[in-house]
Amino acid sequence: MAASRTLPAIYRKLVATKLSHKFRDAVQMVSIDLPKPAADEVVIKNRFVGINASDINFTAGRYFTSAQPPFDIGFEGVGEVVDKGDQCRDINIGQTVAYMSNGAFAEYISIPRKMAIPLPIAEARPEVISLLVSGLTAAISLDVVGEIKAGEKVLITAAAGGTGQVAVQWAKKAGCHVIGTCSTDEKVELLKKLGCDRPINTNKQNLREVLRSEYPTGVDVVYETVGGEVFDACIDNLAKKGRLIVIGYITGYTSDSGLAKSKTATLPAKLLAKSTSIRGFMLFDYTNNYNKYLGKLLKSYLDGSIKITVDNGVNDPKGPYKGIESIADAVEYLYSRKSRGKIVVEIPDNILASKL
Repeated sequence: MAASRTLPAIYRKLVATKLSHKFRDAVQMVSIDLPKPAADEVVIKNRFVGINASDINFTAGRYFTSAQPPFDIGFEGVGEVVDKGDQCRDINIGQTVAYMSNGAFAEYISIPRKMAIPLPIAEARPEVISLLVSGLTAAISLDVVGEIKAGEKVLITAAAGGTGQVAVQWAKKAGCHVIGTCSTDEKVELLKKLGCDRPINTNKQNLREVLRSEYPTGVDVVYETVGGEVFDACIDNLAKKGRLIVIGYITGYTSDSGLAKSKTATLPAKLLAKSTSIRGFMLFDYTNNYNKYLGKLLKSYLDGSIKITVDNGVNDPKGPYKGIESIADAVEYLYSRKSRGKIVVEIPDNILASKL
């Protein structure tokens, strides 16, 4: 079926051309022909793409270790359908959609129709990006893996980040007492607005000391994304039968090995002493939960019960982030610890090519 708008003959995307945890060194921008969709595919013009801490895990070869460069990168996007195959009768040209698929760091992407999620909004919004990888990670891990219950004490590390902001609000909606760590006073204020009961600026307060003095019986559930010494403090301050969900370990992502320092030698004894447990979470192992939870997240966002903060790099000297060429800047900004909320890159039309 022909598209209702003029499409370019070529488009630009980022590909990983070598394995490295240094994102900028690993990727190159390429221009390729815009393909015609297969019968069961749609072509999407990206309007916004999301930046995730694991973007550098992917370029470093830590995910899908069998993949060899060159390969596409980027996990999520929001845009509109601009072309479709003959079998895609249930979706219209111009429909606003979201998706999670490898290869999002591109001006256009062709994906199976079943992976395109129609949205009940007329135009793409950057806030929707936060509901995809970040939002689903928060909601599914806390409910299904963490088994949070009303009245429990839940600690969210890196709580002012893209996934942390959703985790804070999801735990509050469940009736939990929420503790959140962050690194600046500005982020403390953001956490207060999101309903966090006890924000902790770890650059001014010692996490371990705060937990010991204010939560002497421990915390019931930890949503942990940082690793290293933060991980150790969380383990030591779990309550009886507490659960720690490992979402990531960002302090180790920029090292060659991908591992942060952590005193794991005594871990078995610590877990045994209080019947606590560590539960790893990888979003892509919970695909059967996507539709249910994305529906809940979208409803909560549209009715205002979950508020989303996006960061387009306006406070970064290299921002705001627009175009494929700004993605490397956005990834580096995430690791600067200066961002608030979900980092999003706008992909407008007719951006002139420039060097990464």
